Amino acid sequence: MEKKNQTSEVKKLTEKLLIDRKSGCLKVSKKQMEKADRFCDDYKKFISTAKTEREVACYVIEAAEKAGYVPFEAGKQYQPGDRVYYNNRGKAVILAVIGEEGCRNGVRIAASHIDSPRLDLKPHPLYEKDGLALFKTHYYGGIKKYQWTTIPLSLHGRVVLKDGTHVDLRVGEEPGDPQFTVTDLLIHLADDQMKKSMFKAVEGENLNILAGSRPVRAEEGENLFKLNLMKILNEKYGMTEEDFVSADLELVPAFGASDIGFDRSMIGAYGHDDRVCAYPALMAALHAKTPKNTVLTVLADKEEIGSDGNTGLNSQFMRYFIADLAQAEGLETRHVLSRSKCLSADVTAAYDPTYADVYEAANSCFINGGVGMAKYTGARGKSGSSEATAEFVSEIRRLFESNDVLWQIGELGKVDAGGGGTVAMYIANLNVDVVDIGVPVLSMHSPFEVVSKLDIYMTYEGIKAFFEAD
Repeated sequence: MEKKNQTSEVKKLTEKLLIDRKSGCLKVSKKQMEKADRFCDDYKKFISTAKTEREVACYVIEAAEKAGYVPFEAGKQYQPGDRVYYNNRGKAVILAVIGEEGCRNGVRIAASHIDSPRLDLKPHPLYEKDGLALFKTHYYGGIKKYQWTTIPLSLHGRVVLKDGTHVDLRVGEEPGDPQFTVTDLLIHLADDQMKKSMFKAVEGENLNILAGSRPVRAEEGENLFKLNLMKILNEKYGMTEEDFVSADLELVPAFGASDIGFDRSMIGAYGHDDRVCAYPALMAALHAKTPKNTVLTVLADKEEIGSDGNTGLNSQFMRYFIADLAQAEGLETRHVLSRSKCLSADVTAAYDPTYADVYEAANSCFINGGVGMAKYTGARGKSGSSEATAEFVSEIRRLFESNDVLWQIGELGKVDAGGGGTVAMYIANLNVDVVDIGVPVLSMHSPFEVVSKLDIYMTYEGIKAFFEAD
């Protein structure tokens, strides 16, 4: 009897004092799981369709206008419940819902990025060699270069012609479309290549796109393979070779999203980082009622290369937008920013047991563990990090728990294994309280990343609760 009482006491103490480490699937109701699956049906359509920052921006604006959002006008007096958006050059978007108290007590921000690692065409990309027409690329963001060979690629982007008009390309996504690829060396001749490090086995200058192999039919002439390809592009899009210099053309994986596993509990797709957080942030904005404080969903470009540039969050576009809101209410921008709070919604690493040696399990996020929180990011000695205060982490933790949001907290691997950053530091530099939250990802930055449906849905629930908080 005494042993039974001791066991019961240990169980009570464990439940009271220790973290429950069981799978999140065992912590949520069947109804919540069903909601997660339904939510992710539409997410799969989004991630399969919007594969570049321009396409995401277009998707967001179209969805916002259907939900009653109108273009923002600086200097205009807005009323509680008004829904406005700001389109920054077709590559970044801010959605705002004006709160009952405006922004005098600060604004609530959910910030994500909508760019992903990819292959960009160089300004002079087209060349021919030994019977082939090829494109030169410059990879964008942190990639393992070998992962981008021998997979089907599609070409997306905008070409601004010499006369200032533009054409949009999206080739390789529809049935019957041609697709593109980067070739690799056959295993039979790859002895020397296989002896190189993974970093050197495929070099950036060799990420060349196979674009054609038929010449213009002529007895004489030069660049006949290149000329034939330009003939096709001219007939279809009005392009000349010089128009490549004023183009944003990107090669991305041509495949769409798929359910992963017999239980269909996960989604594999290109571009989860960070559209898997951008989508919940968008949905939270579209579903927002009139909040107490003005809420902003900020979807930015350029995070994968440091957030620099006028569409990245290291620029001033978000600050200027908040300044316009503040001035319309007769407030000082610095006072609004100092009272503001932000969820920097970016992905985090999911613990992968196959590569367990680079993780510290007790401080990792797991698939199906819910939305992942990171008190800080950065590398090694927290370099390049924004660290949330204990007070703000506690506030968000209480918010999540009071709204039945499944959450976890972790780091991006072992201390000296590497690291990474988010947009949090740029927003924190404006004197805003910020903490990182987001979906844990397997195979991050690969052409085919994997996430949990439950974690996506809990990220939406977390941002929604943040917007609705007093």
